[in-house]
Amino acid sequence: MYEGAVQDLVEELGRLPGVGPKSAQRIAFHLLASDAEDVERLATALTEVKRRVRFCAVCGNVAEAERCRICLDERRDGSVICVVEEPKDVVAVERTREFRGRYHVLGGAISPIEGVGPDDLRMRELMTRLASGEVTEIIIATDPNLEGEATATYLARLCKPMGLRVTRLASGLPVGGDLEYADEVTLGRAFEGRRLLDV
Repeated sequence: MYEGAVQDLVEELGRLPGVGPKSAQRIAFHLLASDAEDVERLATALTEVKRRVRFCAVCGNVAEAERCRICLDERRDGSVICVVEEPKDVVAVERTREFRGRYHVLGGAISPIEGVGPDDLRMRELMTRLASGEVTEIIIATDPNLEGEATATYLARLCKPMGLRVTRLASGLPVGGDLEYADEVTLGRAFEGRRLLDV
């Protein structure tokens, strides 16, 4: 479509998740119109993130050292582990300021269609952490979709015989949502997860 470097840039941008051909083209032309310093900063940021960032040896979260800041924080409760699919999920939970335990990032979810099984995830590392005896509760915070549910069920079956308390994040109606727009599964989950009102 375009020549040389422009076409190469559009193709590389198009390989990013969530970036279709038109978005890739818009980003490419935005970069072409940008100042050289802005583009250089972006290129430096991309190079630095690949050079400096790794995955935490303990939990699998992103880190610039062998262990992430959460695993290094002595104030966190080591008896509770929140299991999530991706590092971005750690950020989402941390934003709530409700959880003071530690995390375990699986690196995805079980998805037979995509050829992802338990062995492709950080399950063995989780079992190693649980073998220490320090952990008493596992909170499963995988996505409320087919893959997340399959992963949660697998984890629950794996952890229950260890005598751990296994919980799952409640799911249901979003705040500000209308009942009439909720699908049956979401509404059903909201009924299952209902709680007593203290008045």
